[in-house]
Amino acid sequence: MPFSAPLYESIAGAPDVPTGLPLVILLTGFTDAGNAVSGLIDHLQDTTSPQPLISFDNDVLLDYRARRPVIVFDQDHLTEFRPARLELSLAHDALGQKFLVLAGYEPDFAWNAFTDAVVSFAEGFQVASVSWIHSIAMPVPHTRPLGTTVSGNRRELIAAHSVWRPRTQVPATAGHLLEYRLIQHDIRVAGFVLLVPHYLADTEYPDTVITAADRLMVATGLVLRMDEVHQSREEYHARVEEQVRGNEELTNMVHTLERRYDAYMAGREDDGEADASFDERDLPSADELAAELERYLADRRTGDDDKHS
Repeated sequence: MPFSAPLYESIAGAPDVPTGLPLVILLTGFTDAGNAVSGLIDHLQDTTSPQPLISFDNDVLLDYRARRPVIVFDQDHLTEFRPARLELSLAHDALGQKFLVLAGYEPDFAWNAFTDAVVSFAEGFQVASVSWIHSIAMPVPHTRPLGTTVSGNRRELIAAHSVWRPRTQVPATAGHLLEYRLIQHDIRVAGFVLLVPHYLADTEYPDTVITAADRLMVATGLVLRMDEVHQSREEYHARVEEQVRGNEELTNMVHTLERRYDAYMAGREDDGEADASFDERDLPSADELAAELERYLADRRTGDDDKHS
């Protein structure tokens, strides 16, 4: 359906942007296992002082009824409306190095127009590279390093960091389309898919933010502040371990996942490439075995929210 409103607007008084910066793309949408993307967006908002350059129009790109904005009701009147945001910003890492970040919701509509706009920004700013993150749930244990699948045209990153390389068909995201179009325009791009333990996929899992930031730093040369996330990771893992130790089924599930993970990684080291798939038929049911752990962590998050309300 054609649209008449502008797709985006430039922010008045936005800073000048030097050429040759890396561009980081973080879009929440179809899948965000472990809150990897949304958690990293919040973290960069707090630690990199992003200055908006371009703001995309929600009325063109967003399905409000599918992802409703928040409005604050205070006793008898409305006090605040919080619309979703999708912005291209100029940010600074811990060393003062500048980079571009496109962060916010994945568009519901006008993917081709959105992609054309982002490609034009990348070419106009002559970006050095484009890196993007998303995450999926996988039958892997939380006791092992969080793995990634890497796509794009940066072969050195794929060789170093891609632990699972399937050949499959998946529902596309706007990030996939962006990567596809950017490569057609000979722009250096890497997409990192985080492989998140399926029984923690619905929680705010700090390891996803840490791993996402680590991959971005490797791809871009940026230095991101991560101290607070590492502190929250220690607390999170302590709670998970406490719950797993108290539940025999959860303990058995984790041990089973560990054996399969270790066998898979050993196969990669021995053969150079392992079988590209985990046999999920041999795995315990995530819904049945992890339900207690998910409820526990959900209850803890609710309690934390109450403390801050």
